[in-house]
Amino acid sequence: MARRVFVHIGLPKTATTYLQTIVWSSRDRLLEDGMLLPGLGRFDHLWSSRIVREDPRLPKASEEHRTAWERLRAEIAAHDGDALVTHEFFAAASAEQARRMAEELAPAEVHVVITARDLLGLFTASWQESLKNRGTAPMADYSRDVSEDPRDVWNWRTLDLHLVLQRWSEAVAHERIHVLPLDTSAPREEIWHRFAGLLGLRAGAYDLSRSFPNESMGVVEAEVLRRVNEHLVAHRSLGAARDRGMFIRTFLADERLVPRRGEKFWPQADRVEECRRRNEATLAYLRAHPVDVVGDLSRLEIPAELPQRRTPDTVTDAEVAAVATDLVATMLADVRELRVAPPAAPREPARRGLLGALRRR
Repeated sequence: MARRVFVHIGLPKTATTYLQTIVWSSRDRLLEDGMLLPGLGRFDHLWSSRIVREDPRLPKASEEHRTAWERLRAEIAAHDGDALVTHEFFAAASAEQARRMAEELAPAEVHVVITARDLLGLFTASWQESLKNRGTAPMADYSRDVSEDPRDVWNWRTLDLHLVLQRWSEAVAHERIHVLPLDTSAPREEIWHRFAGLLGLRAGAYDLSRSFPNESMGVVEAEVLRRVNEHLVAHRSLGAARDRGMFIRTFLADERLVPRRGEKFWPQADRVEECRRRNEATLAYLRAHPVDVVGDLSRLEIPAELPQRRTPDTVTDAEVAAVATDLVATMLADVRELRVAPPAAPREPARRGLLGALRRR
């Protein structure tokens, strides 16, 4: 049985994609360092999070999906060393589900790893992420309540570190919970070095060239995507998870809207104050309990004075129309390339990714 199991539970939008890309592209190197990354691929960890969180849709899932957690545990049981399980959706687990997960990993010593950031930045980034997952809620209405459903990820249930700590500390002692504050002003490699150091890895021995951040859209671009999603919902289009990931997230958001480098933005004033209140509760909890903070706790503070930025409710119909019409022109060029361009024709960098994959079919 593995000696220790590090369960990296997010939070969402805290460099999780960046860190997961590094470890999944370096499994052999991890084993050289004594760290097992179990499973056939990162989807096994996503599926395991759904099993742990008792998703009621599991009976209709494939056998590969339904057996993911069992297969991960079998690999961990057969490994002599440490193991890593990583997916941000574990953060939504209830206290009871977290306890059961820790028990199912026994007798290995379970450590919980939480990458975190100030709640205002996290709230803003997570709203965008909800749009990439076909969300339609305006930012003013996003995550107004705390969901009691462990399936709800884009909600205070997983965004509020205080709530996540309360639930998971019922399963794992505070001393074995490690919080890594994200320093958004530092080079992105810095969070990898702290993460690797905690896990006992040789941070400098890993190839970081294939890692990438999950980047954000500008305020107008985000509103365009939100309105597109409203039409998709009305027409019941692209509802399957695979379609959402391929066409909404990758093709439209990441490859067409993100590269526009639009304006940064904040939530409305009342949501900023809500983020401040919840953030202060998190900081008070961390100061009062023996949680292992790996890094500078002040990085979780929200500055008293914020730079001036727009809010999504200020986006005009004219701005939406300007971005949308430019997007239509871009996508017409995409369609032409897909249908009539010769296979060897050079492609602009922005046209690679999903379009290139479709063109090669």
